[in-house]
Amino acid sequence: MSVWVDLQGQESVVAQLRRAAQSGAPTHAWLLTGPPGSGRSNAALAFAAALVCEQPELAARGCGVCKACHTTMAGTNADVTFIATEKTTISIDEARSLVRKAHDSPSSARWRVMIVGDADRMAERTTNVLLKAIEEPPPRTIWILCAPSPADVLVTIRSRCRTLTLRLPPVDDVAALLVRRDGVEPGLALTAARAAQSHIGIARRLATDAGARERRDATVRLPLNLRDVTTAVLAAASLLELAQAEAASSNEERDAVEKAKLLESLGAPETGTLPPPLRAQVRALEEDQKRRAKRSVTDHLDRALTDLLSFYRDVLVLQLDARGVTGAGPASVELVNEPLRAALQEYAAGARPETTLARMDAVNAVRRRLTTTNVAPLLALEAMAVSLL
Repeated sequence: MSVWVDLQGQESVVAQLRRAAQSGAPTHAWLLTGPPGSGRSNAALAFAAALVCEQPELAARGCGVCKACHTTMAGTNADVTFIATEKTTISIDEARSLVRKAHDSPSSARWRVMIVGDADRMAERTTNVLLKAIEEPPPRTIWILCAPSPADVLVTIRSRCRTLTLRLPPVDDVAALLVRRDGVEPGLALTAARAAQSHIGIARRLATDAGARERRDATVRLPLNLRDVTTAVLAAASLLELAQAEAASSNEERDAVEKAKLLESLGAPETGTLPPPLRAQVRALEEDQKRRAKRSVTDHLDRALTDLLSFYRDVLVLQLDARGVTGAGPASVELVNEPLRAALQEYAAGARPETTLARMDAVNAVRRRLTTTNVAPLLALEAMAVSLL
């Protein structure tokens, strides 16, 4: 099975990466861009696997069956380094460590591949640490940077990379992937893919976690319950609670697994008090998990607001269709939240498109404030909810 098989709807990008991996002399630095959910990190890993593939024939590289392909896709290949962060930024120390690693010769593969999964989460000073390493890399090192858009990376870095842009795959392709890879029932897969707006990771979570589907449904229904300032304030608190619950749900199991693995690697006793040196390492892990949890709440809150936007997107589509702008009949309009069609039509009939656009602007303004400032989330959400009345 090829390493490219899970890159749904990215035929053009896959063709270019495949040619590069099979050329024998690929470009030394790449920038993969695309919206969240387009599969930037998956494309980077697949490209890395094809570069280090053990197949002797160029045309066969990226086979997906050799040891190098398997270990790369699993994140354990010694010649492929992947750095990403769930904190606010990638630290300068992490960047320096990456540069040092880039100068090591490959241990067994043709190339040493360095992947920066969150190139947009580097401050300018941190990015400058990578500049010379990308500008003049060692002979057998290839850099792959991932970011939402070229504008999210310093121009000095961008100008030294070959840029490829991924797109969100069609809903049907995402649904087909969930059916084939995760064994999801086709109807549920299609509903999840549409609700996730083609974000593969979120679609998988919605398809496999009933709690996630319930929390999303509660978020999308929020505008239907806004009647006055009191209900708006309560809705804001509910939205924050839903985001916190979603973050806790996604982090809880992973935190426990990480702690268990750390204790096992340290040879810690199964019962009793831990020795002081081990307690220090466990505390360090717990601090990292707390920082990650804080960032996770922000990310899940942003996703909740994206789901809220999908409500107003559907309302706007119905309003424009009613005015004859779309030129399509009501039944043919594709809605993100199809199960809510009747409620959406009633809501759309009671408002003007201009009002809907203003409400969408209010939601987007809060998304920007939450990700770029230190505003208290509850206060920002309360102000937004009141503006949606």
